[in-house]
Amino acid sequence: MSEALDVLVCVKRVVDSTGEVVLTDDEQSVDGRYAGFTLSNHEECAVELAVQIATATGGSASVLTLGEPEAVDQLRSALAVGCTAATHVEADPGGFGPADVAREIAAVIRDHEAAGRPHDLVLLGNDAADTGDFQVGIRLAYELGRPVVNGAATIAVEDGHVVAGVKGPEGRETYRVPLPAVVTVLEGGVEPRYPTVPGRMKAKKVEIERRAPSTQPVGPNRRRLRLPPPQPSEVQVLGKGADAAAAVVDLFEQLGVVAR
Repeated sequence: MSEALDVLVCVKRVVDSTGEVVLTDDEQSVDGRYAGFTLSNHEECAVELAVQIATATGGSASVLTLGEPEAVDQLRSALAVGCTAATHVEADPGGFGPADVAREIAAVIRDHEAAGRPHDLVLLGNDAADTGDFQVGIRLAYELGRPVVNGAATIAVEDGHVVAGVKGPEGRETYRVPLPAVVTVLEGGVEPRYPTVPGRMKAKKVEIERRAPSTQPVGPNRRRLRLPPPQPSEVQVLGKGADAAAAVVDLFEQLGVVAR
C-alpha cells in the first residue's frame, strides 16, 4: 500500500452555466444573480479523485476555496462526499487574478505545513468555468517549486510518485512525477459521486477554517469577457396531438432512442 497521503483539492464557486450566461455590466465576470452556483465539472472530478486517493492510501482529503461567504456551500458539498477538512479564504474573487489566487493557495499550504499538516498532493480543476482562466495550477506549482501535470483525467499514486493519465494530441499520455506535486484535472476520467443524506448531515458539523487574504491582490488585469455567439437552433413542428405520434417515433428511431 502507498504511504498515507494528504490531498488538498482547490475549488471555485461558479455560476451554473446550464442556463443562460449573463455578464456583469463591467464585462469582468459572470452575473450570477439569476442563476444557481455550483462547482465546475472538472472540480467535481478533482474532488472525486482526491477522495479516492485518500481512501486508497489511508490518508485524508481537504478542500479549499477563495471566495465570498456563500462559497461555504461548495466547501460543504465536497465535505459531504468524503473530504474531511475545509479552508475558506474569505474575499471577493472578482478582485483576484490567477496569480493572486495561486499566491493565496500557496500561503495556506505553507501555513498548514508549518503547523505539521503538509499537503502531499494538490488538485485543481483544469480551468475556471466562469472566466476561462487556466493559469492557477501552473502558477501554484511555480510558487511552491513543485512539479505539475495539467489536464489529467486519471491519477494513481505509486512509490512516492503521481501517475497521471492525460489525453494528448496523439492519444493517451502518461506522466510520472514525484510527490509533492500539483495536478490539474479534466472531467471524464472518473464519475463524481453524489452526496448521501448522512454525508450532508456530517458535512454541516465540520468546522471550517476561515482566513483573510495574506496580501493585497493585484487583480486579474483582464480587459473584458466576451460571450460566444449563440448556437443556431432549428425548430420543427412534428404535428399536433395524437397525429404527431408516428413522427415522434420516427425521430426517436433516428436518434437511437428506440429500435424497430
